[in-house]
Amino acid sequence: MTCPQGRKATSWTPCTQYGKPAIVATFATSDCGPCPARTLCTTGRRRQLSLLPRELAEAQTTIRAAEHTLGFQADYARRAGVEGTIHQAISHGARRARYRGLPKTRLDHIFMACALNLLRLEAFWNGTPLDRRRTSHLSRLELGLAA
Repeated sequence: MTCPQGRKATSWTPCTQYGKPAIVATFATSDCGPCPARTLCTTGRRRQLSLLPRELAEAQTTIRAAEHTLGFQADYARRAGVEGTIHQAISHGARRARYRGLPKTRLDHIFMACALNLLRLEAFWNGTPLDRRRTSHLSRLELGLAA
């Protein structure tokens, strides 16, 4: 590990942080004290940086590079649509089933799915966008009073 001024870390120590493997690189205090580029470095009092092990860091870099591909963005758009549907269902009371037993619960889920489809069709036909953001109870009250 090299700092922006070209100083090298004095020690590398493998450890476990929050139950996951990590490596702590420590720099000498004599190098960091009078350094003119201290604002470009770590802001901690101790001159240490915690890093992932090489295998995990390379995997993380590979995944972050894959985020910019069209395939990943298509998959993420599909996932965002599914999560939006789940959020809409939960906001309309689908978090808990109102009945006991699998047949009645399944029927409740089917009714909820039909209701969500009708809400989305109505919004599509009227040209009103679905609420894509969360609003607080106070904001909803203000919008209701303004209308």
